[in-house]
Amino acid sequence: MTKQLAKRHKRQVARAKQKIKLSEPDVRTPEQIKAAREASAPAGGWRSGPSASYAGPSSRNQGSQSADTRSKGES
Repeated sequence: MTKQLAKRHKRQVARAKQKIKLSEPDVRTPEQIKAAREASAPAGGWRSGPSASYAGPSSRNQGSQSADTRSKGES
């Protein structure tokens, strides 16, 4: 049984090695890299932590209020 597991593992490793895709090195100049970072930055800037201010109030739980406000004994 151990030989079978060893062979299976060897086959799996061989297949995994075939699937590895090596990444190509980044050949851009530092100016091109800086320009790409500036282009991908958000227009409003980065948030400054979890206490960032937002334009409006939270919309959470606004739609979950029940339309039926009668009490159980009123029906």
